Amino acid sequence: MTHDAGTTWREMLSETTAMLGSEREARFLCEHAAGLDATDFNLAQNETVTQRMGLHVHEMARRRLAGEPLQYVMGRWAFRRLDLLVDSRVLIPRPETELVAEIALSYAQRVSPTRVIVDLGTGSGAIGLSLADELPERGTSVWLTDDSQDALHVARANVAAIGRRGANARIVQGSWYAALPESLRGSVDVIVSNPPYIADGDPDVEDIVTRYEPHQALFAGVDGLSSLRIIVDGAREWLRPGGVLVCEIGHRQGSTVSELCDRAGLTQVEVRRDLTGRDRVVVARA
Repeated sequence: MTHDAGTTWREMLSETTAMLGSEREARFLCEHAAGLDATDFNLAQNETVTQRMGLHVHEMARRRLAGEPLQYVMGRWAFRRLDLLVDSRVLIPRPETELVAEIALSYAQRVSPTRVIVDLGTGSGAIGLSLADELPERGTSVWLTDDSQDALHVARANVAAIGRRGANARIVQGSWYAALPESLRGSVDVIVSNPPYIADGDPDVEDIVTRYEPHQALFAGVDGLSSLRIIVDGAREWLRPGGVLVCEIGHRQGSTVSELCDRAGLTQVEVRRDLTGRDRVVVARA
């Protein structure tokens, strides 16, 4: 791909589409380089591409052709109402995790006048910051925890990016509940998490995921349950009576995680399915 003086965005889009073999991805890259949303980009089709923007498209296309995920190439991705910074320090936000956030939000919205939410293993901050963004500004506290300092650097950038609502988010480093102050014990309204739940060496994991996404956010021991055990076992101690645990799980883990919840003394345990009809979220009460 070359960038000539006078190249229009229409021509750049066509060249990038031919290079990537995907008009959808080419549009994402061109819109990103132009700093325009889809509507404004359509209106700018006949405008000339600056040299800087052209080089940016070329570099992103090169990285994408080398196999890097589109989301990391762009350095950002949409999650519910948010536009999140994402890179290889954190997992790529996925549609099924938007469902986890939606379920957690539905429970948190019922709590008044104040509500305390904990997002365990927050990564980019996607779930916790969606709750901070969509819940009432007054009376909301959202704790974002992660053991990875790298992940928390990304989460902090995303906290800053959501503006005033970010003031309700508190970031703490540590492994699961160990990150939380003792003062929260027994008082949390909603604990939500998208923990690692893939078994080590699972052959079904796509190569692009294994190559580029952080392994500590993906893999959880020989059965994929080592993190979920910790989260489920500790939930009753940290939730207030009636408080809710909402966890993303692997699509084959519904019955096993339900049993873990029962053994941990949690009640009203249910498994919710994602848009493809597969087990995806476990919900349980203290």
